[in-house]
Amino acid sequence: MTWTKKHRIILGVFLMFIGLALFVSFFSFLFTWKSDQSLVGEFFNRELEAKNWMSKFGAQVSHTFIYKGFGIGAFNFAFLILITGLYLFLSLSLKKLLNYWFWGLYIIILVSLFFGFAVNSLPILGGTVGFEINEFLNHYIGKIGVGILLGFLFIFYVVVRHNWTPDRISSYFKMKKKTLEEEFSTAKEQSLASENISHEINKEEEKISDADSNEDNETSSTHHLDLTEETTKEEKPKEKLVIASDEEGDVKMEVQTANEEDQVDELSKKLVEDFGEFDPTLELSNYQFPKIDLLEDYNKGKGITIDQNELEANKVKIVDTLKNYKIGIADIKATIGPTVTLYEIIPEAGIRISKIKNLEDDIALSLAALGIRIIAPIPGRGTIGIEVPNQNPSIVPMRSVVASPKFQQAEMQLPIALGKTISNETFVVDLAKMPHLLMAGATGQGKSVGLNVILTSLLYQKHPAEVKFVLVDPKKVELTLFNKIERHYLAKMPDVEDAIITDNSKVINTVNSLCIEMDARYDLLKDAMVRNIKEYNQKFKARKLNPEDGHKFLPYIVLVIDEFADLIMTAGKEIETPIARLAQLARAIGIHLIIATQRPSVNVITGMIKANFPARIAFRVTSKIDSRTILDAGGANQLIGRGDMLFTQGNDLVRLQCALVDTPEVDRITEFIGSQKAYPDAHMLPEYQGEESGTSLDDNVDERDSRFKEAAEIIVTAQQGSASLLQRKMKLGYNRAGRIIDQLEAAGIVGPFEGSKARQVLINDLTSLDEHLNNV
Repeated sequence: MTWTKKHRIILGVFLMFIGLALFVSFFSFLFTWKSDQSLVGEFFNRELEAKNWMSKFGAQVSHTFIYKGFGIGAFNFAFLILITGLYLFLSLSLKKLLNYWFWGLYIIILVSLFFGFAVNSLPILGGTVGFEINEFLNHYIGKIGVGILLGFLFIFYVVVRHNWTPDRISSYFKMKKKTLEEEFSTAKEQSLASENISHEINKEEEKISDADSNEDNETSSTHHLDLTEETTKEEKPKEKLVIASDEEGDVKMEVQTANEEDQVDELSKKLVEDFGEFDPTLELSNYQFPKIDLLEDYNKGKGITIDQNELEANKVKIVDTLKNYKIGIADIKATIGPTVTLYEIIPEAGIRISKIKNLEDDIALSLAALGIRIIAPIPGRGTIGIEVPNQNPSIVPMRSVVASPKFQQAEMQLPIALGKTISNETFVVDLAKMPHLLMAGATGQGKSVGLNVILTSLLYQKHPAEVKFVLVDPKKVELTLFNKIERHYLAKMPDVEDAIITDNSKVINTVNSLCIEMDARYDLLKDAMVRNIKEYNQKFKARKLNPEDGHKFLPYIVLVIDEFADLIMTAGKEIETPIARLAQLARAIGIHLIIATQRPSVNVITGMIKANFPARIAFRVTSKIDSRTILDAGGANQLIGRGDMLFTQGNDLVRLQCALVDTPEVDRITEFIGSQKAYPDAHMLPEYQGEESGTSLDDNVDERDSRFKEAAEIIVTAQQGSASLLQRKMKLGYNRAGRIIDQLEAAGIVGPFEGSKARQVLINDLTSLDEHLNNV
């Protein structure tokens, strides 16, 4: 435990006791304020005795806060100080605490103002502040004006703080009315059923009575015997024929009674009939999806502007350039997209495709355009495509793709609207079918916007109960806006303060935690005898799985990692291995990975990772080698940037213009979601205790480096435990400096590996170092 944490705990306990003392003082003041009035200002006079339960302290403080201050609204001060102490004691996030204080002070002023307005004859209710503010306002807006102002302030509080809108209130009462009607009809049905049963029982009793009087004992006993046999027949379990073969291959037939699965099916049918299917969204049944109005319409409703002169000029230039190389064109037509126009040409008979493909640079020169790409041939069309950037490209707003019928009516598990194709069609894919996505592109080409587009698509389609996000943001600025929806959509490990992970050392633990979650989910699928998460959730909704056996509704989990290259540099195999394991196995149980990097080199996107990421997105990259690394094909180096991208799902390349969703739009969406009722906390992942990083070497003095002591002195003097410091000061290679750091850790001089941070130095000065080395 560090000194900082000790200080927080001590301060927290102190504030909790202060808050408790204030509460006791204030409560006592309500009964003793008149008798303790004479003690005000006589705090140090020991002859006088206060009636307050906290004596003179309680009397003086209560007089200041309640009588001279805010009236009974001052009780909120005690609550705020108490909860501040609790937050410090438990080391909770202080962001929510500021929110508590803001609205707590608002309530204090509102209560003081209300009682000063309504009951100004009793000074302890509204306090001096409430009385004086009312007097001031009465002079300018009158008593009615003060009443109207109070009404507005109250409505402002319940709407902004608790999100009590007219729609929400009406839906609440409608739901209550519906529940009461259902309960009344159920009670009525049960009452009628019980009446029918009692009527049937009375009739049976009359029949049995008549039979006993008319028949002799023998007939009676036979009758009872028949009844017993009939009952036995009814209670006899259902039988079924099972055909099986033994080890020798002989076929055997035997009759078995109905197994437990049949009984479970019958029970589940009855439960569904009585209560309906399980609804995972029930806890947040009033949740509202973001409205399309939160997104910006950058084109103001206008479509793509077609410049006929530009089209004709480009056609002529393409035909002329090809004629110069004796390549005849039978036909040419254009398909106009948001940023790129596709010119499809049909060459004359006898023209070799490779000849046209080699003229890529010449066509680019004649058109004076960047980003020319030749597709020879276009799959399934029998034509050759030449993609030429438009002189006036159009923006593809996220609003237009979200509002499209293709996205709205998509019957997919995890639909994502990436943008628009060259033919101006909305391009929607299913993340669950991918099942993992790899994104790459140079800085400033649209990766971060692409990630926001993916997350926004899922927010517009999936309820918080259906999908959870694990967000990794080493840059600490790209995904921070999603903090507002932590208790709705985010998942994190226990005892982790921030749901969005920015520390590389915590990423390793989180990814390993997802591996534990994956194994646990596979155990649930095995018990449920299903193959994937879709079948499992359908079975759970149909009430065929017992929650008491550990079964529960499983949301999809999407792991998003920005700047994967930084992770590989700092963690290497520690992060690559669990990610490869998730990529190989996690598809069936609903864990999907989205990894983005700006440096698609082979040491970052290794063969193991590429093999398990069939779906890939490439924004513009600087070289053909980078394009081949990410796509296994060229083309990404010929893109024009600003959201121009290539998408592949293991087959053909599709050129898209990525939709644009800007930071203010994401802010509005997360604000809209975050203002609604949420779960008590973020979705909790399994706890994972990682092995301490560092060396496994024993602290063997004989095996230490010859310059070990010199290195220790440099580290202790600088109070910075890093291999790069030893490299600079001692002019060593990285490997030797790294070994010395490992030996220093084994000797207890520096702390364990902490990702990108320098190691903690455990020795304060050179004297302590000498003593430590002599004792070791």
